[in-house]
Amino acid sequence: MTAYPKPLAITTGEPAGIGPEVSVRAAWAAETPLVLVGDRGMLLETARRLGLAPEPPACVTFHHVPLGTTPVPGELSLANSEYVIRTLAEAHRLVTEGAARAIVTAPVQKSILIEAGHCFTGHTEFFAEAAGVSRVVMMLVSSPEADALRVALATTHLPLREVPDAITPDLLREVLSILVNDLHRSWAIRKPVIAVAGLNPHAGENGHMGREEIEVIEPALGRARILFGDTAELVGPLPADTIFVPSKMKRWDAVLCMYHDQGLPTLKHVGFERGVNVTLGLPYVRTSVDHGTALDIAGRGIADARSMTAAILLAQTLADNRDSAMA
Repeated sequence: MTAYPKPLAITTGEPAGIGPEVSVRAAWAAETPLVLVGDRGMLLETARRLGLAPEPPACVTFHHVPLGTTPVPGELSLANSEYVIRTLAEAHRLVTEGAARAIVTAPVQKSILIEAGHCFTGHTEFFAEAAGVSRVVMMLVSSPEADALRVALATTHLPLREVPDAITPDLLREVLSILVNDLHRSWAIRKPVIAVAGLNPHAGENGHMGREEIEVIEPALGRARILFGDTAELVGPLPADTIFVPSKMKRWDAVLCMYHDQGLPTLKHVGFERGVNVTLGLPYVRTSVDHGTALDIAGRGIADARSMTAAILLAQTLADNRDSAMA
């Protein structure tokens, strides 16, 4: 019998969405050890409907979590909300107890979890609370390749009118510290070059189009440069309309944007099909597909599994880098 290293834990998502389909497609093609966290019977039935082999490759196992009710593709059910939450909790338990080395998540439907009474704002917040971490950072990566575009966010799902007040010196200090630390540990970049976007058009145009750059961002970067010393290079604040120019991007290891739609349109233009969402600041690696549950196409067998495959490949690389750093 072949001995495999510890697997990646794959949470298989909202059962009425495309999560089970992309999880199974990616797992059946995998060459790295995986444990699928979800209802084993449902996942095997999904594989059958997709015309895959009756059983996955030997490197793939199951951590069975029973469904609340039989899912109907495209139709959300409150009865399966507890099931979805339990798959996340089980994945967290597996990785914290050492039975898995990282977590990769398929998409869930926030609305049905909230309707069922769960205070659920997203995977990122769920794992941060489970791990007892006060601050995490969302990073989107265009592909699992080493030269991928990496975009981190200072703020995430906030209304635009709330963003300026949310960007404080303490926030930027914490976000930059997490970003630099993860680029060191997970990406094995000795001295990352991080481009930091301004908040306003033209990065404030010397205060004529907003003063957040002068009063908040520039001072925060100055203090961070002293803190990091020779371990990182921070460039900015830069105008967001030119920060992604290809000739400049060759120099950046990552870009820090001030709000969600400042950075993610470019990221998704570059790598939507293979994009990966990474949570920085957790005690373990967590990656995710960069798409939603796609209820409108669930059960039709046409869901694209490339983002799940990319999330698995990236999780493996990041976990390997962390292991090497600790060796």
